[in-house]
Amino acid sequence: MIRTAEVVTPNHPDKICDRISDAILDACLEQDPNTRAAIETMGGHGIITVTGELTTKAYVDINSIVKKVYGKDIGVQVNIVRQSPEIAQGVDTGGAGDQGIMIGYACNDNEEYVPQEYYLARKLAQEIYKIYPYDGKTQVTLKNGKAYIVASFQNAPSIELRKIIDKFALDYELQLQDTYCNPAGDWTLGGFDADAGLTGRKLAVDNYGPRVPIGGGAFSGKDSTKVDRSAAYMARRIAVEFLKEFDAEEVLVKLAYAIGHDQPLESTAIVDGRLYEIDGYDLTPNGIINFGLKNLHSVKTAEWGHMGNNLVGYNMSDSVKKWYEMQEDGETLIYESPDGGKTVTSRTLGGDISERVIVKGKTTPIVSEGHKKQAYQILIDYPEESILEAARILKSE
Repeated sequence: MIRTAEVVTPNHPDKICDRISDAILDACLEQDPNTRAAIETMGGHGIITVTGELTTKAYVDINSIVKKVYGKDIGVQVNIVRQSPEIAQGVDTGGAGDQGIMIGYACNDNEEYVPQEYYLARKLAQEIYKIYPYDGKTQVTLKNGKAYIVASFQNAPSIELRKIIDKFALDYELQLQDTYCNPAGDWTLGGFDADAGLTGRKLAVDNYGPRVPIGGGAFSGKDSTKVDRSAAYMARRIAVEFLKEFDAEEVLVKLAYAIGHDQPLESTAIVDGRLYEIDGYDLTPNGIINFGLKNLHSVKTAEWGHMGNNLVGYNMSDSVKKWYEMQEDGETLIYESPDGGKTVTSRTLGGDISERVIVKGKTTPIVSEGHKKQAYQILIDYPEESILEAARILKSE
């Protein structure tokens, strides 16, 4: 078995562009949570160009954001327009912002549930970046139990890179077969001084590495109505939950959408080679957003990849713990979302699941199917006394 993956640092030209696009998005969302954005950044050789579509009530100084992310003065060109009204008419009704198929993946290779070659490449890049926070790349090949490592870093002498890699191999118990440190020679000219960058050009790095197929488009610069991003996060969450629930080796999830329509055209999971239809999840764009993406801080995801990586608040590598807590009280289960919303669920003697959603002190029945862990609906900011009253009603039935 031979597997290879690469990772680039936050100061790689493509990653600088991703970070700029997401920093602009975050600045808009702080003022206007309903911002619609698709921000593209291109940079290189003294000029950064920001273009795309942006519909927001926020006012942000794009020039200042660009220069803050980049870290020094540079020429900035801005050409941004409002979202097309023909696209907006489909999104305004709760539909997806574009068509596409999004992939979610999880495996048991490590604690982040990502492919091991990708995991190691990222961990090594992060270790080197602590000492040399510049433009750089790592690449890890795992071949028949042996590791072949490539590291190219700006301002990092090859002899020092080799020392870091040797220690890394010991820490991660790798049988290091060969090392390539700055194989074209040590270098000091990096970033936009040496190369151009573009938002969304490192899709394999942003996802799971080349072992896993890529379905949708880029993530950075896009708000959560864009299923390219939000549905990919949801697919990841489902993959992690299925991995744990089925005690599986690996899970591949596919979610496909049509622009302007809220329900997915495909929602399937392949669990250790066996195909399952996904149910029990609200896979509409609004359902995905309400589940936990309203307070997404996008710029952090643009630094080291979007999946795993222990990103606080939207870490998809341990979503069961992060996204909700389950408390059992007799025959009543109370599911609590991270935003404080709750759904009360009663279990009948036959094992079926019936749900009652609490809305302003009243209960409304909802029918759900699928695994018990999946039978819940997120609600936001309903009074605690409503939950207690609903629990009383359910227990008296």
